[in-house]
Amino acid sequence: MADLEKAILILFDESGAVDSELKQKAKEYCEKIKEGPAIWRICIERLYFSNLIQVQFWCLQTLHDVIRVGYSSMSQDERYLIKKSVFSVACFESLDDHNAVRVLQGPAFIKNKLAQVLVILIYSEYPLIWSSMFVDFLPHLSKGPVVIDMFCRVLNALDVELISLDYPRTPEELAVGGLVKDEMRQHCVPQIVRAWFDVISMYRNSGQEVCTSVLESMKRYVSWIDIGLIVNDAFIPLLFELVLFDGLSEQLRGAAAGCLLAVVSKRMDHQTKLSMLQSLRISRVFGLVNNDGDTELISSIAALLTGYAVEVLECFKRLNSEDAKGISVELLDEVLPSVFYVMQHCELDSTFNIVQFLSSYVGTMKSLSPLREKQLLHVGQILEVIRSQIRYDPMYRGNLDALDKIGREEEERMVEFRKDMFVLLRSVGRVAPDVTHLFIRNSLVSGVGSPSDRNVEEVEAALSLLYALGESMNDEAIRTGSGLLSELVPMLLSTRFPCHSNRLVALVYLETISRYLKFFQENTQHIPMVLSAFLDERGIRHPSISVSRRASYLFMRVVKLLKVKLVPFIETILHSLQDTVARFTSMNHTLKELSGSEDGSHTFEAIGLLIGMEDVPPAKQSDYLSTLLTPLCQQVEALLMNVKVLTPEETHVKVSNIQQIIIAINSLSKGFSERLVTASRPAIGLMFKQTLDVLLQVLVVFPKIEPLRSKVTSFIHRMVDTLGASVFPYLPKALEQLLSESEPKEMVSLLVLLNQLICKFKTSVHDILDEVFPAIAGRILSVIPSDVFPSGPGTNTEEIRELQELQRTFYTFLHVITTHDLSSVFLSPKSRAYLHPIMQLLLFTSCKHKDILVRKACVQIFIRLIKDWCAKPLSEEKVPGFQSFIIENFAANCCLYSLLDRSFEFRDANTFVLFGEIVLAQKVMHEKFGDDFLVHFVSKGLSAAHCSRDLAEQYCQKLQGGDIKAFKSFCQSLIENLRAQQNGSLVFR
Repeated sequence: MADLEKAILILFDESGAVDSELKQKAKEYCEKIKEGPAIWRICIERLYFSNLIQVQFWCLQTLHDVIRVGYSSMSQDERYLIKKSVFSVACFESLDDHNAVRVLQGPAFIKNKLAQVLVILIYSEYPLIWSSMFVDFLPHLSKGPVVIDMFCRVLNALDVELISLDYPRTPEELAVGGLVKDEMRQHCVPQIVRAWFDVISMYRNSGQEVCTSVLESMKRYVSWIDIGLIVNDAFIPLLFELVLFDGLSEQLRGAAAGCLLAVVSKRMDHQTKLSMLQSLRISRVFGLVNNDGDTELISSIAALLTGYAVEVLECFKRLNSEDAKGISVELLDEVLPSVFYVMQHCELDSTFNIVQFLSSYVGTMKSLSPLREKQLLHVGQILEVIRSQIRYDPMYRGNLDALDKIGREEEERMVEFRKDMFVLLRSVGRVAPDVTHLFIRNSLVSGVGSPSDRNVEEVEAALSLLYALGESMNDEAIRTGSGLLSELVPMLLSTRFPCHSNRLVALVYLETISRYLKFFQENTQHIPMVLSAFLDERGIRHPSISVSRRASYLFMRVVKLLKVKLVPFIETILHSLQDTVARFTSMNHTLKELSGSEDGSHTFEAIGLLIGMEDVPPAKQSDYLSTLLTPLCQQVEALLMNVKVLTPEETHVKVSNIQQIIIAINSLSKGFSERLVTASRPAIGLMFKQTLDVLLQVLVVFPKIEPLRSKVTSFIHRMVDTLGASVFPYLPKALEQLLSESEPKEMVSLLVLLNQLICKFKTSVHDILDEVFPAIAGRILSVIPSDVFPSGPGTNTEEIRELQELQRTFYTFLHVITTHDLSSVFLSPKSRAYLHPIMQLLLFTSCKHKDILVRKACVQIFIRLIKDWCAKPLSEEKVPGFQSFIIENFAANCCLYSLLDRSFEFRDANTFVLFGEIVLAQKVMHEKFGDDFLVHFVSKGLSAAHCSRDLAEQYCQKLQGGDIKAFKSFCQSLIENLRAQQNGSLVFR
């Protein structure tokens, strides 16, 4: 035995003094001992006589494993001895030797392990063999707290290991657990409950710790035992006495509150539940939650009150009688003030969902309309709860203002948390709008007057409430200022918050004004205050960059919405924005300034929207625009000088400056319509043409700087929309520069620009397109594969993805050309050399490309080319060889063989649309080529697919008929028939 104990000590050694090899030998030795047939005897003997904790734990764990795995194969005598020995240890009995070690005097983890061993015995023998187990244990409780504590541990372990449904169970465990509960209810639960009562009554003053253990165990069992054993004139008063007596420990009082919570949460008939809840007189504990601090007891009382309120509310919803509803409302009215208090001041159990409960209660208010005085009071308290829950903790103020890592995480957490709270707020707002408006008004007033140590959080919460309320109001309600809104919004504008320099307050202030912008459409007298809020230190001039940027964007939205109503204020606005504009007309930017400042896009877009209105007098409009564009263009011209002698860092600064100026000009131009600059006020158009001329020089000076190419291309897009056809003289130069030095990514941008030109000007761009198409086709065909892109490991590179994007955009480009009557571009002398490779590429793609939408586009291109280039049968060919290419290659490969491939899935919506285009292509080929197409398709195509003569004849009849739907339906059944008889044997071309 000494060797075993030594081995166990080595096995459990955590000092690091034992080397791993010795530890492994000790492990092997212990495992070998465990395999012996008499191991259970050794374990029991050591439990009685070894005072080493490690040995006791090892023996209990080994006993547990032996019983779990091999108990059923033991003899009856062996099982009896194990059971008797373990039970004796648990009951604080000893064998004949009076010097036996008492396991129950050991640490908690040893006693918990002993409890697990008893539970595995219960699992194996109760109730069929050892039906008296619990009754046998009860007399030993008289031995005092040590045995009572052990009994509680056994009950706890039984709940965790077998009974509780909070843990995953096997079907066998569920069956055994059910059997154990049934047997306990029938034979021993009343005695156990009586023992609980007696122990608590006896030890409430002298042994509070053991009373706490008893109550913690009891709490686990209330949910499934006869509730009458607890809810009676003896036990319930005892539990309340324990909760209310100030001289007891917080742990004991909290445990008693936990038992009461288990009682109120017990599932039962709702009428019975309501009567029980009424009988509890829960108001006795209300005073306990008002004590200062957030102690364990207060948390337990908070859980009891919230649990009680949930159950009463459920009774109100489930019971239909007027009496029952009346009692439920009375009980709710009684408990809710305390519930609202704990929601604001206590740490609540994670299982209680504040929003869910309050939403449910607000839902019931709809049936109580009109609301009584108490319900209106509750609405105010719910709003108080919402405000307290959405308020930031002042400890994070610095982090949130600087928006460091901690601040960012806290802001993200709060944004997510507030979503449900604001849904609740909107529900409250619908039930009691006047109370809600008044509460938010008072919150703003109290926030302004609150002490500086918390006014940031108070004001931010009040503003957030006002913002969230606006999200639930329709446009008409905002426009007319329904309820107190006509007072709230002007108050918002006129109030100067002392904490406005705080980032969060400044942001939510501006967002809230923006939310109610429609109010100012009707109430224009407030517009000067709106403009001030965005243009002074509360907005664009705010010291925080993030606030300044957001203010610029929101101000642009203000201008978009109020537009004409702002015309009288244009001078004022431009004067206020002078310094912002000046940042883009000076050449003193450093890299640091550029990376930190707002890029100007929203400010200049707002200015453009203002001065681009026809309501602005022509002379003033020209003056405003010239004042802005002239210095910006001069700045670009200056930046383009002497670039060859610059250092890389100087070049980078210049490029960044030019980028920002182009962004500003581009944004400015968004406010000007094509009609204004080309028809009514051509002088404005001339200014933009001159600007375009200047910016095209950027492509000449910096041909390889991708960000600049991108920005200039974006401006050309804008000028196409703004200048209309008058942009044509500038396009050849622009396209020539964009074509030179272009990588696949830049080529995509060029194709998108050309697509815009074609869609806007159609055949008017023929000559421009005719000039650039050969270079584009040659460049693209030289870099994209004629069949498929490589696949497999290592092929998903950035380069491959860019080429795939270029290929897709090229197909779109070809599609736009053909569908806008420009297919003649393919036939010009310069482009003719690319016709054959383009046709081969389109043919392969229409048959094999994995993107069904790309295949559809290619089929549509062929349909259009057939219509454009092929006259009626027997006419002279417009494009020699094209007809034979279509009949011999496209018809068979795309319209038959690609369909026979089982990857062509008719049930897929996009694929079925592609199928419709392929069917249409056959109708068009028959219309244009007549029997030339039909004879070849039947004799070469269908015969190669082993199509029967009967089906081939039906195909000819359906094709020649006028009903395309019937032809489409026949084609689908034909393909399905051919697939069935081929069974995959056809080798596709």
